[in-house]
Amino acid sequence: MRALALALGLTAIAATAAPTQQTSAAERSRQFEIRGLAEPFRGITTNGTPLAGLFPLRSTGVSTEPVRQAAQAFLASLTPVQRAATVFPVDDPEWRKWMNQHFYVRQGTSFKDMTEAQRNQALGLLRASLSARGLQLTRDIMRLNHTLGELNGDNFEEYGEWLYWITVMGDPSGTEPWGWQLDGHHVIINYFVLGDQVVMTPLFVGSEPVTAPSGKYQGVSILQTEQRDGLAMLRALDEGQRKQAVLMATKSGNNNLTEAFRDNVVMDYAGVPVRTFTPAQRRQLLALVELFVGNLREGHARIKMADVEARLDDTWFAWIGGQADDAVFYYRIHSPVVLIEFDHQRPANLRHLYGSEPTRQHIHAVVRTPNGNDYGKDLLRQHYERHPHRSP
Repeated sequence: MRALALALGLTAIAATAAPTQQTSAAERSRQFEIRGLAEPFRGITTNGTPLAGLFPLRSTGVSTEPVRQAAQAFLASLTPVQRAATVFPVDDPEWRKWMNQHFYVRQGTSFKDMTEAQRNQALGLLRASLSARGLQLTRDIMRLNHTLGELNGDNFEEYGEWLYWITVMGDPSGTEPWGWQLDGHHVIINYFVLGDQVVMTPLFVGSEPVTAPSGKYQGVSILQTEQRDGLAMLRALDEGQRKQAVLMATKSGNNNLTEAFRDNVVMDYAGVPVRTFTPAQRRQLLALVELFVGNLREGHARIKMADVEARLDDTWFAWIGGQADDAVFYYRIHSPVVLIEFDHQRPANLRHLYGSEPTRQHIHAVVRTPNGNDYGKDLLRQHYERHPHRSP
């Protein structure tokens, strides 16, 4: 029964002892953190035990020097007070303290509180770290958060383009581990660096609305290709494969399993195994995965995609929801080295426009690295085994 509940996405942290509406944002954040961090990090697994040997320390041949330089330039632009609030040790629990909800109390320095020069340096860090597509998606999510403020009576205290915070973990280095995090409503990027290796998960992207119907950014739209190609993947399956893939033919709620404070979810594979796919279907699935992995800089995205392709026979594709052109749905791609969830969600802040059922105007997508390497933690563990250190 528990496995079925997980497969259908019927458990969610927000549903367990959720704080009351009257609780302050700080207290609500604290309660979520206490529950979410109660267990030491283990990583997402199929049975509670991470598979070993999936993420070796190695040279990728793809330089991270532009990212290091951009991070140093950003930090140099901050005041001493801002820098003290922004920099954390590389193994600090701060990595795991992220959340999509707009009320969450975040650390670091926000774009809203930056000078124009500082903001340019922060955007420079994003530009050096992400692909052009990834940067566009990130900025469009931020813009749509402004649209959400407009649609809620110009409420720019809770929603807005610049209500996003950056933290830096460790000292930007060419040899030692470090990283950075962007945290805000509907976009969270965790970016770990060790030498020329990069791990950019957990990655959370989404929006409500998904397409701006009016206002300053009218027409801005995100995740349409990921939506279209996900449905096309399901339709490319034969009848037998599709029957395996569809866990549930109707969708009435939210189904993502690996959002905030769900670092240790135990979830078995579900749906249809990709080892049954034809060569054309396998290519189509890899192209779908690349839409998400390709938000990373091109060179490191290629490295990640090679890992995904090497594990293709151990990959599964699952579906919840309809199959019509305008259907709402959830899909999941799950392998030992990547987990992708795409979910049409219930309205949260625009019920007055979209009602209460799942809608294409509210999307959440999550990318994870299962088996203990979210936040680059397995790479960090191996690094510390070779180079013992003293925890702060």
